[in-house]
Formats: sequence, C-alpha cells, structure tokens
Amino acid sequence: SSGINAEWPLRPGEDNAVVLSLEKFNKVEWWGCIIKGDEEISTKKVQPENSKLGDLDGETRSMVEKMMYDQRQKAAGLPSSDDQKKEDTMKKFMEQHPEMDFSKCKWG
Repeated sequence: SSGINAEWPLRPGEDNAVVLSLEKFNKVEWWGCIIKGDEEISTKKVQPENSKLGDLDGETRSMVEKMMYDQRQKAAGLPSSDDQKKEDTMKKFMEQHPEMDFSKCKWG
C-alpha cells in the first residue's frame, strides 16, 4: 500500500541483526500478529500497562477521552458523540428548512 515508510538500520556489532520499526495507522486496535498469516495471539490476554491521561500527548488523550465518553454513553443507552453530532446536524438542517417535510424520513 502507498504511503508506507520503512527503515532497515543495521547496528554495528550485531551480526545479522536488522531493526524493524512499525507504526500502526489504527492505534486503537491491538495487533493479533505482525505479519498476516502468522499465528495470532489472544489480544484479550494482553495486560496493557496503566497510564494516566496526563501522561498522553494531546491527540491521544482526546481520543481516549472520547472513547471513554462513548463507552459511558453506550452503557447508559445514550447516543455516542458521533451519533449526537449527526443528530444535532440534522436538527439544525431541519430548523433551517421548515418548508421541507421530514415526516416520512427513516433515520438510522
């Protein structure tokens, strides 16, 4: 796939050693394996190390906070932040277009 960068640095003194660094595009999900076709590990058994929100960079922190909010919303039977944003956008659109009949629209 395009846009993938790879570096293969060789370290002096380490015979036949190649250091491979991989960066995940989807940082939310665990990898079951590194190479497709390899035996997958059970990611449910992985114990992530504890970290504090304050230890995270701004982008990661906001993503984690959004995920936590969405989890609480789901547990309470309420819409996720994305669903709420869609609903708010639709309400605003409907208010801006009172001449349109939305009574027969199917949502969701």
